[in-house]
Amino acid sequence: MERNIARIALFAALIAALGFLPAVTLGFGVPITAQSLAVMLCGTVLGAKRGALAVLLFLALVALGLPLLAGGRGGLGVFASPTVGFLVGFPIAAFTTGLIVERWKGPLPLVASVASIIGGVVVLYVFGAMGLALMLGKTFPEAALLVTAFIPGDIIKAVLAGGITSGLAKARPDSLLSRA
Repeated sequence: MERNIARIALFAALIAALGFLPAVTLGFGVPITAQSLAVMLCGTVLGAKRGALAVLLFLALVALGLPLLAGGRGGLGVFASPTVGFLVGFPIAAFTTGLIVERWKGPLPLVASVASIIGGVVVLYVFGAMGLALMLGKTFPEAALLVTAFIPGDIIKAVLAGGITSGLAKARPDSLLSRA
């Protein structure tokens, strides 16, 4: 139990740490950031439930006002911005990614990469596009078209998540809770 709590907190801290890497904010108010890589890793390493809990802990800290999002943003105001769909989608993306890794017993680098694409890209984009449509007054197809700007970088992040997860499994097999 205590180890689970520590790992959840550690991965919440990882999401926060990747928010300190320089972000590029696009014209419609959503930054390109490394935090989605950490969300993918929450699922691939911790599994569905623990991964989602790590992201929820991170979002709770953001809601309390800690400036943990890319660009030093935090507070309840971020949940009324164009990024709201992505923030709401973060825990669902981590859960989906983790569920796929837990259930699909294929080669880990492939499974973790595909799970990251499905959960950390496809699922996250659906929520992100819904948030953009709501906040920017656009239709869902218009918002979905805006989100396509993130595809190349997020595919790279998904492959990185697969490689990092596989490397972690080789170096410390007991730390990969998604395959426990």
